[in-house]
Amino acid sequence: MATDVKDKEVGGAPAEGKITPEAIKAAENMIGMQLRPEGPYLQDATEDTIRNFCNGIGDLNPLYRDLEHGRLSRHGSMIAHPNFPMAFGWVGRTRWGLPGVHGFYAGNDWEIFRQIRPGDRLTAIERVVGVEVKESQFSGTLVLQYVEASYFNQRGELVSRALGTCTRHERKAAREAGKYSDIKTHEYTPEEFEHIDQAILDEEKNIRGGNVRYWEEVQEGEKLPEIVRGPLSLMDTMGFLVGCGRGHTHGVIFKNAVKHPGHFFRNPEAGGGIEYTGIGHHRESTAKEVGVPGVYDYGPQRSAWMASLVTNWMGDAGFLKRIKTRMSRFNTMGDCTWARGTVTRKYKKDGYALVDIEIKGENQRGELTTPGLATVVLPSLDPETKVFVDGAGLDLELPVVR
Repeated sequence: MATDVKDKEVGGAPAEGKITPEAIKAAENMIGMQLRPEGPYLQDATEDTIRNFCNGIGDLNPLYRDLEHGRLSRHGSMIAHPNFPMAFGWVGRTRWGLPGVHGFYAGNDWEIFRQIRPGDRLTAIERVVGVEVKESQFSGTLVLQYVEASYFNQRGELVSRALGTCTRHERKAAREAGKYSDIKTHEYTPEEFEHIDQAILDEEKNIRGGNVRYWEEVQEGEKLPEIVRGPLSLMDTMGFLVGCGRGHTHGVIFKNAVKHPGHFFRNPEAGGGIEYTGIGHHRESTAKEVGVPGVYDYGPQRSAWMASLVTNWMGDAGFLKRIKTRMSRFNTMGDCTWARGTVTRKYKKDGYALVDIEIKGENQRGELTTPGLATVVLPSLDPETKVFVDGAGLDLELPVVR
């Protein structure tokens, strides 16, 4: 097997691929093609996998953690966090086209139709839906790739549909541009720690739970109770991997490297042990090789934090119909993400009472790291509105690429 790996050129550093017109054209030629879904990692929803995913994103909502709370709720069952399909596979991951060119998760846009309950088994159909070329300060020419994943349960019912976006950057160009070279690990004051700690302790008190939030009581301009995640540590990033069932080791990694050598390398810091090119989430040296100032978070985890902001607020009776997040800035080790939201619009569509929310993640420096939006279905006091338990009957009519 060692010969096989050598023949397939698993190098001593991440590959330094180029963004060429030919590589872009080859990626464009894949539009419409269905991909082999990543994983699946966690395909079966159980009490344990649902709770463990919440552990990986720091979600404290008892509807997603407590079997008895769920049994006594209107759902009659514990249900999964809306982003639980991430445990099946991370949509938008860099897995196709542009060989050797580094990729970063850039965000997701989820439209959700049904809850996931213990006993459900997920499948997914994933397809390429778009390619876009842009210029950036970070690395010069970059390529945006769009993938759509549709998740179904064992009855063939559509659970959710997610548009995933990744950005592809030449490692050398990003490294030499040095856009983030002046970023240093933040040193918190005792007062800052006190503020963070109190926000963490207050979060459970602000979870709406079984107290119904009616559409009529919500006001445009209303602020959601903020939540905080951080300061980011290795416990946080490693915990997300565990929550998503992504614990590949030893021979499993080796066989993957033989199959996809461009995605792995023999790391001198590990004595030549094989590591995935995304190890920059855990190794500073590898992060700096791709122009990031240090170890950084997983974008899908940050997206799930923003969803928790909304689900805490809406309560058990609400339904998160849409959640869109974009990664506009790196979140590196030691950073905090303050998730905040503002109600921007109240309206009715197809008999449902809806609320749109502007959401944003800001770090401790006050920099916007994660802009986004959400749409929530809420119960209404108007008898003419529909009674619902999920969002299967509501179509937001979103374009494929948006």
